[in-house]
Amino acid sequence: MQLSPGRADIRKNLAYTLLKTGDSEAAREQFGEAVRLEPADLHIALEYAFLCFEARDDAPARKAEARRMFLRVKDSAGSSSELRATASQAFTNIDEPLKSGIARWQQVLSASPPAFSAHYELAQLAEQRDELELAVTEYRAAFQLLPERKSVLLELARAEKTRQNPEGAMSALLAASRGGEPRAAELAREQLPSRYPYVYEFRKALELDPKNNTLHRELAYLLLSMSEKEGASRDEAEREFRSVVAASPEDYLALAQLGLLYLADHRESEAMPLLKSVLANGDAATANRVRMALHLPLVLEERNAQEFATDPRVLGERSYKAGFLKDALRYLSQAREANPVDSSLALKLGWTNNLLHDDSTALRWFDIARHSSDPAIAAEAGKAYGNLRPEFQRFRTTFWMYPLYSSRWSDLFGYGQLKTELRVKILPLHPYVSVRLVGDVRRVAAGAVPTSLSESAFILGAGVATRQWHSAVGWFEVGVALGYLRGERWSDDRGGVSWSKTRGASLYAEQGGFFVENTADSVYVSHFGNNLINYSQNKVGYTASRAGFRTQAFWAANATVDIRRQYWANFVETGPGFRVHPPGLPASVNITFTATHGVYLRNEGNPRRPNFNDIRAGVWYAITK
Repeated sequence: MQLSPGRADIRKNLAYTLLKTGDSEAAREQFGEAVRLEPADLHIALEYAFLCFEARDDAPARKAEARRMFLRVKDSAGSSSELRATASQAFTNIDEPLKSGIARWQQVLSASPPAFSAHYELAQLAEQRDELELAVTEYRAAFQLLPERKSVLLELARAEKTRQNPEGAMSALLAASRGGEPRAAELAREQLPSRYPYVYEFRKALELDPKNNTLHRELAYLLLSMSEKEGASRDEAEREFRSVVAASPEDYLALAQLGLLYLADHRESEAMPLLKSVLANGDAATANRVRMALHLPLVLEERNAQEFATDPRVLGERSYKAGFLKDALRYLSQAREANPVDSSLALKLGWTNNLLHDDSTALRWFDIARHSSDPAIAAEAGKAYGNLRPEFQRFRTTFWMYPLYSSRWSDLFGYGQLKTELRVKILPLHPYVSVRLVGDVRRVAAGAVPTSLSESAFILGAGVATRQWHSAVGWFEVGVALGYLRGERWSDDRGGVSWSKTRGASLYAEQGGFFVENTADSVYVSHFGNNLINYSQNKVGYTASRAGFRTQAFWAANATVDIRRQYWANFVETGPGFRVHPPGLPASVNITFTATHGVYLRNEGNPRRPNFNDIRAGVWYAITK
């Protein structure tokens, strides 16, 4: 199935095998995929319908799917009479009880005061019968009667999604994810998009769940954050905090923030009563925030062992250190909801999502943390944000240059490339345009250097590159080379596969240690007689830091071969070297020195000795925007 995911027959056979092993849920999923791939196979559709009807997870939605599938087979002209009869009987067995049940509960609601159970049961039956408008109305009514039951919002979101109303589903999930039942909140977070909710989505969620103080407070802090970036007015954030305090006078965190906003605007007469109330009644952490703003002595927080053991922040940090990242994410999210102004929690959430490979969410948390008033948190988050941000830019521009001196050729070479690529997540390839420089010093005056080392040209190209996969990238481009010495012009097509891997302490690692670095490239160049040249460069060494200098001492072993058997492209070499990053220079700058002894593997046409020594010195610099 993994080799041929589009083949319905394989999925069908896998589903039957799963049924024999007793895994009916997995079998149902495979039958569902087979139906999607081959909708004309009504026998499989019938199998899928029966398994949906028997499902226990998301039962109303599954039974609704079963009813739809039975109806489709029953009304299909292409099905056999036996299949139609089976589907018709099954449809009747499902539909008639649903129809009578809906009528019965509607009668109950019309004759007696509204009750949670009546609205909820009616909503479940309506969803199973695909009466989605009725289901949404009744789920909403049930939730309004018992707003503590956040799990009802998950079912409302499911019904809204089925009736193609993503905004309604988002409102329900957002309300369920903030406050209330922990299990419902966790399930809601799993279904929310990776991006942070918009202001209008918070407002719609509050229309659905107006007593959700956690949700209301988070909206207020969002507006406050936006006002600091000029994305919203300060008055709008202040109004929201006043609304939070009016709805929940004992929300001392919101009360403190409102008082601090008044204080920042020099409205002491309005601020002080609020801040005094927080000092008198608020928890120790919130009261200390107020004391800091008023330049009063802080009070040591006293917490008993039970409070400490159940603190979401403590549980989150323990889970993070132990490697239980999903638990850490859940607890840290709860801690952040309780204290939205704590930038250290935003930083920790960034690292947790990064380790869980959810880099888009991690980027959002790093962005929040890098605006922290704490310089250490802001610096760490800013560095992480800068490292992640290029991966999510639509257009990414990179520039690199590598001037290199070689005693083997007694020449100074210059290599570089400026490239801009379009990066769209859904595309497997990234199109790009680039300008390359391949030049040297001696060819300007005189002397012969193989054209493979220097073409004395700017190469304009357009191409595509793959995403990185297991440290490998494929690319291909077509272009034209413009010689800058004599004005020559020729076509230049090139492409290949590049792979690199570093194990151990890299040059920029925080701690020193041993490292192994391997790179391999296979490059096709049309200008060299349609040649394919293969490179392997390997280093083993030790990374250390002295007086601000990051250094690596290593032993290198390199090999180069090509398919046209040119002497200059078939050799092996080995020798010592070192690499250094001087302090004060950009992080991507390093200087490399190597001294190698090499042997040509082919000597036909070689005007030189079969062995050579080479001392090379080069400076690498790269930048991404």
